[in-house]
Amino acid sequence: MSDASIGAGESGAVHAVDEILPAPKLLTLGFQHVLVMYAGAIAVPLIVGRALQLTPEEVAFLISADLFVCGIVSIIQSFGTTQYFGIKLPVMMGVTFASVGPMVAIASATPGHEGARALFGSIIAAGLIGIVLAPLVSKMLRFFPPVVTGTLILTIGISLMPIGINWIFGLPAGPTAPKLVDPAAQEWLQQAIAAGGVPESVQLAPTVNNPAYASSQNIMIAVLVLGTILLISRYASGFLANIAVLIGIAVGGVVATMLGMMHFEKIGEASWFALIKPLHFGIPTFDPIMILTMLLVMLVTMIESTGMFLALSDICKKPLSQKPLAAGLRADGLGTAIGGLFNTFPYTSFSQNVGLVGVTGIRSRFVCVAGGAIMIVLGLIPKMGALVESLPTTVLGGAGLVMFGMVAATGVRILARVDFAGNRHNLFIVAISVGIGMIPMVAPDFNQWMPHALHPLIHSGILLAAISAVLLNWFYNGAPHIDEEAVKEAGHANEGH
Repeated sequence: MSDASIGAGESGAVHAVDEILPAPKLLTLGFQHVLVMYAGAIAVPLIVGRALQLTPEEVAFLISADLFVCGIVSIIQSFGTTQYFGIKLPVMMGVTFASVGPMVAIASATPGHEGARALFGSIIAAGLIGIVLAPLVSKMLRFFPPVVTGTLILTIGISLMPIGINWIFGLPAGPTAPKLVDPAAQEWLQQAIAAGGVPESVQLAPTVNNPAYASSQNIMIAVLVLGTILLISRYASGFLANIAVLIGIAVGGVVATMLGMMHFEKIGEASWFALIKPLHFGIPTFDPIMILTMLLVMLVTMIESTGMFLALSDICKKPLSQKPLAAGLRADGLGTAIGGLFNTFPYTSFSQNVGLVGVTGIRSRFVCVAGGAIMIVLGLIPKMGALVESLPTTVLGGAGLVMFGMVAATGVRILARVDFAGNRHNLFIVAISVGIGMIPMVAPDFNQWMPHALHPLIHSGILLAAISAVLLNWFYNGAPHIDEEAVKEAGHANEGH
């Protein structure tokens, strides 16, 4: 398929984004997208379900509901439903991590089914309001010239890097943290507290090296996955090269199984079919403060989605104008409302999968439609979901370095079109905005003295980078009005680069 084709309406050729691949390829490539996003998809319901103090069975239901809705919303976004919903680009949708902090705060304040009803009510309301606000947010497209877009996408790639790195070495907290509390010292402290000689508030700092962190075995598997992807992408061709990430993950999974790192007990315990019923926890309640909190998350999500859509637009060589952007943002709102209805959470495009599109070069949106269908099946068949969940995250880590780096590289490619020699102010825009975008990653507790109402807005480095780049570009270069036709012409002009 020629990159130059821009749509059936103008050239008579089908754009690569609208190309329907043979069913076996669609399913294979769609499953590759599912593997990439699966770990992120199940993380949020695990965190929020435990914060709500739900039973293990109810947390498992949240995971199945999340996978089910992931699939529905991915199909809406990629396939499109009417001209009003769906960006019609290869997008996989998942729960936004920007919502985790506010949702855990709500869940901790009101645990149990009562808290679940209030949480899901606020999500439904925020999603419906988001649908109304989408056209207004989409009109901000003129504030995103290449210097802003490139900076934002570069920041997205950089902010994703810790995820892939932590997949390899271990999460910075919990069982795989770098340091553990000395068990002997912990036993002494418990005895001292029981004897009344030490206050209960005294806690020990982790000081002992954790053997589960950065183990040579994990590093070996990640290197094997990365090496497999590199070899296939270098020496294979055609369809085999397109599924390099999937093959790398499969090789890593086989080796992990041989080393006893994959456990299949949960697969045996899981049922073959479980229906996802809406309003599982009862009729939702609508608290104005909770709704306002989730609406802030919705606005953050829309700004992040704008960056993701611009990245995909550039990778797919399909210019993005205001109308399809509005349709994509409306789908974010609709997906969030559907999420609340089906006992799950706010949705946004998953940036991990944007990187996968860049790695594979497969731009067909129907691949993500197939991925959405697979997610629905995983949600309805817990046994299949448990099989994918058993894959160690270190296997995904090797692939993560490639995919997340590809997102950052896309930002660099866009910035290569920016005039830095003739306009030195553009250097300030990039330098300052990338630095501001890294603040939450480098100093996650920087907001501890700020009002909690601001936390949802400043928790995301992507949002901070977007605000910084837009404001600095306006300060240095101005933001003249650009009509839709001018945006289209600029997009088509960029195809030649």
